[in-house]
Amino acid sequence: MRIVVCMKEVVDPLTPATDLVLDRERKKILGPPNVPPVINGFDEQALEAALRLQDSRDDCEVVALSAGSRFHLDVVKRAFAVGADELVLVQDDVLDTWDAPFLARVLAAAIRHLQPVDLVLCGRQASDWDNAQVPLILAEMLGWPCLTLARRVEVEGSRVRVERVLSDGFQVMEGALPAVVTVTSELGELRYPTARARLMAARRQPRYLTLQDLGVEVAASPAVEVLDLTLPLEERDCRFIEATDGAEAGRRLAAILVETGLIQPRA
Repeated sequence: MRIVVCMKEVVDPLTPATDLVLDRERKKILGPPNVPPVINGFDEQALEAALRLQDSRDDCEVVALSAGSRFHLDVVKRAFAVGADELVLVQDDVLDTWDAPFLARVLAAAIRHLQPVDLVLCGRQASDWDNAQVPLILAEMLGWPCLTLARRVEVEGSRVRVERVLSDGFQVMEGALPAVVTVTSELGELRYPTARARLMAARRQPRYLTLQDLGVEVAASPAVEVLDLTLPLEERDCRFIEATDGAEAGRRLAAILVETGLIQPRA
C-alpha cells in the first residue's frame, strides 16, 4: 500500500501580526526575515495519520509530497525524521502562486507520476489562507472519492474508513480506494522525532521533479488572481477617567459610553 501525504510550507501561525511583512510585488504575507517557515499544522496531522497506518501494516509506504517555488530543507526533511519513506518536491518559480486549481493540477500530475498510489492524505486546509480548496480539486482531477475532516483513518482491504468530525459528534464514512482524505486537528499532533532520526534525516536527500517531468504546462491566465493585499489596521482610542471617587468615575464612564453609542440609556 502506498500513501502520499501532501504538505505545504507556511508562515508560522504563532508569528505575532506585528512581525509579518507585506510583499506587495508578490502579493504575499511573509514571516520575519531569517525565520524559516513551518509545515502546515493540518498537513502534519495528515502525515501522522499516514504513519499510524504504517505502524499497523507491514506493506505500507509513506511518500511526502510538496510543490513550491523553493523549499527549506531543514523544514521539509522533518518528514524523513518522523518516518516517511520518501520525500518528493516539485519545484518551479511559477508555483509561487495563489492559483489553487493550478496547484491541484500539479499535485495530481505528481501523484500520477508516483503511481501506484492507494491513498492521498491532505490537511483539511492551510493555516496561512484557510481556503481548503486544493484537496477537493485534487480529488476531482484524479477522479477519486474525497472524504473530509477525518479524525481517524483506517484501511480495510480495498476501502478506507474515516471518523468525520461534526459540530456535535462524528460521522463514520467509507469510500473505495484509491481515495483522497483530508485530516483535521482532532486526529492529534505529529509524533516528535528522536535525535538519531533527525541526524539520519539530515543525510537523506529528497527527490526533485519539475513541471517538464510531469508534463504540466502553465496556463496563459490563472484561474485565480489576487488583485490587492493589505494587512488589517488596528486603531485604539484610550481615555483615562479622572475622578475623586469611584462613584464619580462610574458616572463619567457611563456618560462616555452613552455619548459614543456603546450603551443606550433607559427610557
